Amino acid sequence: MRICVFLSAADLDDRYTRPAREFAELLGKGGHTLVWGGSDAGLMKVVADGVQEAGGRLCGVSVDFLSHKVRPGVDDMVVARDLAERKRLLLEKGDAVVIMVGGTGTLDEATEILELKKHGHTDKPVVLLNTAGFYDGLKQQFHRMEAEGFLPRPLADLVFFAEEPVGALAYLEESLGVE
Repeated sequence: MRICVFLSAADLDDRYTRPAREFAELLGKGGHTLVWGGSDAGLMKVVADGVQEAGGRLCGVSVDFLSHKVRPGVDDMVVARDLAERKRLLLEKGDAVVIMVGGTGTLDEATEILELKKHGHTDKPVVLLNTAGFYDGLKQQFHRMEAEGFLPRPLADLVFFAEEPVGALAYLEESLGVE
């Protein structure tokens, strides 16, 4: 599988980096490809390191103004003109999407894929990896949106909430028929 992962490039503490590395190692050991923002910094570096060290492939999609932070030695690297093109390329290159901890950029990417799914423009599986309860508030908000009629499709059709990396990968493999 080619798994697009939206996540932060910030340096974060162990409660976030440990599960991210665990997920990355599962991807690499499974022979999967990480499709990510291409950065060699922070949590993005942790995940890329884990995938590469465990035997997986790396496909980065950076953006012009961050091209000085791209990771060297990847299998494939594309530098987009702007953030809109970057999001489009990330989504095109992935068979599935995992949303890890992150800031406003990650949230922007997450809502874009969910909006595409809501309107039937993609059927790619999407997992929100709720590491250390990071997305508890967002999960609650999504449930409220569903309960109050803001979502035309059931929330479960749009996103799977995983509390642990192994559950995230198992859902993706099952959704895409990977054994």
